[in-house]
Amino acid sequence: MAMNRVQFQPGPTMHKFMELYGTQDKCEAAVIGWRWPKGYVCPSCGQEGVSFSSFRRGSLLYRQCSGCHFQCSVIAGTVFEATKLPLTIWFLAMHLLTQAKTNMSMLELSRHLGVSYPSAWLMKHKLMEVMRLREDSRQLSGRVELDDGYLGGQRSGGKAGRGSENKVPFVTAVQTTESGEAQFVCLAQLPFTKEAVTAFVDKSLVRPLTVVSDGLACFTVTAKAGVHDRIVISAGNPSAGYARFNAVSTAQSNLKTAMSGAYPSIKFAKYAHRYLAEFQYRFNRRFDMRAIFATLACVASRSQPRNQQFIRAAEVGC
Repeated sequence: MAMNRVQFQPGPTMHKFMELYGTQDKCEAAVIGWRWPKGYVCPSCGQEGVSFSSFRRGSLLYRQCSGCHFQCSVIAGTVFEATKLPLTIWFLAMHLLTQAKTNMSMLELSRHLGVSYPSAWLMKHKLMEVMRLREDSRQLSGRVELDDGYLGGQRSGGKAGRGSENKVPFVTAVQTTESGEAQFVCLAQLPFTKEAVTAFVDKSLVRPLTVVSDGLACFTVTAKAGVHDRIVISAGNPSAGYARFNAVSTAQSNLKTAMSGAYPSIKFAKYAHRYLAEFQYRFNRRFDMRAIFATLACVASRSQPRNQQFIRAAEVGC
């Protein structure tokens, strides 16, 4: 069997990572470079390329604008804002999360980082929120395979099948080559209604477009966005058994394997949007494992801070 070059590509080694980001000073320098690539911009007066003075208050590096004298730590206004953990811990967390082939649980992350479980939980959710925002504008075109799926399973004493209270419906769309090889994916937590699928199609699918889907009634709305190659499947014959659904079936299988292995008991109804975004973020950047960490760290350095109250708030779902 030929080796899959994407799957077996070399990523940055731990030794190389520690060489680049193994100290607080190196991490701070990286954040500064990503936040202000063209020179310091004062968050208060907005002057670009303004001169400044630097000093430390405790372990935090600050900059003071020479114009308005506003003082700003290098992590203020980023996802790292108000953290009590050093940047080296955050950077190591991003390295571990982006290089893992499958998802990494909060418990495993806390053990690797040497932090408490609540700290690891909050850190990972903040980083998954960064991934979600980054992927929010993702659009697919060309040949797109579309399928429905569920996260979660039946609770003891609860309803069975699609009526289970613990099942969260979601849609998977995979852009493929003409020969059916997967390129990019879009995942969305939504009910299987024509209104919800129409909103997803309008946001995530653009022409030129050929949609390949099964016979689920709500998928008929994709015909308005482009060519709809619909296959009506009889009961008991899942779409995974059809070659024309290989890409989307494989993506869903990988997603559910990663979920069940790392998250045996998570609140899907509350946080599914972030867990789906985590998988989508890594999947869509799997072609360059050397760049995926720097991409996430750069976006995190430019993302708005999110406090614990925001992170724990439930997404408005189905």
